[in-house]
Amino acid sequence: MIRTMLKWSPLVGAAAVALALSAVAGAQGGAVTDANGVPTGAEKPRIPGQNLNGMHVYLRAGLKTHLPGQHDYPQFLADWSKILTQHGAVVDGSFHAPGADELQGVDVIVMYKGDTGFMTAKERADLMAFVKRGGGIVMIHDALCGPDPAEMAMLVGGGKKHGEVNYTLDANVPYHIVDPASPIMKGVKDFALKPEESFYKMTWAESPKIHVLATATIDDTPAARQGGGVGQVVPQIWTYEHALPGGQPARAFVWMQGHEYANLGNPMIENMLLRGIAWAGKHPVDELVDYKQPPAPPRPARQG
Repeated sequence: MIRTMLKWSPLVGAAAVALALSAVAGAQGGAVTDANGVPTGAEKPRIPGQNLNGMHVYLRAGLKTHLPGQHDYPQFLADWSKILTQHGAVVDGSFHAPGADELQGVDVIVMYKGDTGFMTAKERADLMAFVKRGGGIVMIHDALCGPDPAEMAMLVGGGKKHGEVNYTLDANVPYHIVDPASPIMKGVKDFALKPEESFYKMTWAESPKIHVLATATIDDTPAARQGGGVGQVVPQIWTYEHALPGGQPARAFVWMQGHEYANLGNPMIENMLLRGIAWAGKHPVDELVDYKQPPAPPRPARQG
């Protein structure tokens, strides 16, 4: 390695800082600049297979909880970032609540993480601003849970109170499709998921109300008996359209299951989620399901 020693001066120092910032920008994929901050023409390379014109989806995940195979939020972030990219979306995501800067240009947030209702003042303000401008939300399983179910219901149509026995644990969840004509439910017929988990004692939005897509009868489990939910017929899949005061119309889609992570891989569930995500993001419902990746461009022949 050859090292060049330079005597410090304001000019040399400024040039060194500019070069360092240019290198960082290049490493992060931004436009590369020279020592004077002038772009050199090199641009961030596109991700092979990514549809640059696709809807923007933000995946809000969390750390793994519960037993093996249950509540596998990290696996969701890994799997669904790939699934959505393959289906033509532009995807970002994290294990933290996205800030206002991260939500710029995002069409819909997909939340699969327990207790998302627990928010700091800034997190709440950023989420409310996102919804107020018409941003969509998709909620999976106990993302519905938090300290204030009425606030959650205001955002997505229904909320689950943290700390209550309002769940079934390992249960049979027999779906009855209430609105088979909904484009989101295309190809979905009455069927059951087992083992799974469903919730009851929900707080529901009243004005406007949710649009129920599917219900289930609460199974007879020890937790359901303790909470008094056995035999109740409760919405499990729904849509919700509303507007915050002074805001634009916003949409939410909710699938209450997902306790067992493997159920997200059920082909009917996967397509339903893809349609629900597109609908919540105000895109054509079949945009993600029907997307076909273009053929990869031919690689240049090797020389020599």
